[in-house]
Amino acid sequence: MEYHNPVLLKETVEGLNIIEDGVYVDVTFGGGGHSREILKRLGKNGRLIAFDQDQDALLNTIDDSRFTLINENFRHVKRFLRFHGVKTVDGILADFGVSSHQFDVADRGFSTRFEANLDMRMNRQETLSAYTVVNEYDEQQLRQVFWQYGELRNAPALARTIIAERKHGEIKTTEQLKSVLKKYLPDYRKNKILAQIYQAIRIEVNQEIEVLIEFLLQTPDLLKEGGRLSVISYHSLEDRLVKRFIRSGMFKGEPEKDVFGNFSVPLKRIGKLIIPTQDEIDLNNRARSAKLRIAEKL
Repeated sequence: MEYHNPVLLKETVEGLNIIEDGVYVDVTFGGGGHSREILKRLGKNGRLIAFDQDQDALLNTIDDSRFTLINENFRHVKRFLRFHGVKTVDGILADFGVSSHQFDVADRGFSTRFEANLDMRMNRQETLSAYTVVNEYDEQQLRQVFWQYGELRNAPALARTIIAERKHGEIKTTEQLKSVLKKYLPDYRKNKILAQIYQAIRIEVNQEIEVLIEFLLQTPDLLKEGGRLSVISYHSLEDRLVKRFIRSGMFKGEPEKDVFGNFSVPLKRIGKLIIPTQDEIDLNNRARSAKLRIAEKL
């Protein structure tokens, strides 16, 4: 099954500062690009455990005795690592983007390029789909999804239009949704606005922000002292959460200070924010919004 090269592959894996006999986790396996790069750098006693909730990703499993692929959502990372006898690890890698494969398979409904049923589920066993969001959410819920996850200023108008259209029947396909919202899609900005609309619905369907928060909260307990966290995000809301968690170990407020006025935080930032080069963006347009942040367990 064809998957494209991961964004910031070299930088993300190098950020883990891999030791040959270490134990590492790739929580977003996808096509296995990051995992294969990690395995190249591990010795015979090293171990890599990967997670992916998408059944399609299982077809990319790696035949290597050091490798284990777990078909689960990485929001459950601590529980499933313990099930496999692992309490702490030397590094955790996460790439929060939708895989190129998911965009390129028309019937998944992720891409603005193809007609498909409204789906967008990364795990097809889940019941919440894009169809549910578009046809069952009330106006306030839709407005919140478009505003918070799509950063669409006309979120109220989009929500009202969908609610009005539903009185005439269900909105079942991506093309129907485009048609309903056509007046908000001027030719010169059509692709950008559609991408924002799709992104908003996809994030809601897959509970991506809730999953991200649950995952990050588990990382300090999972990492050994000196262990690394290497994370790529693509949406400003995701990146703000990652940045804040690395800085303070929290998502809201500030950590308490000790008697010397110092913050007690579980992680420290390693290096500066890393973004793709123009050459990488030219090769893979989906790289344009990627942001890599690296942290180390104190």
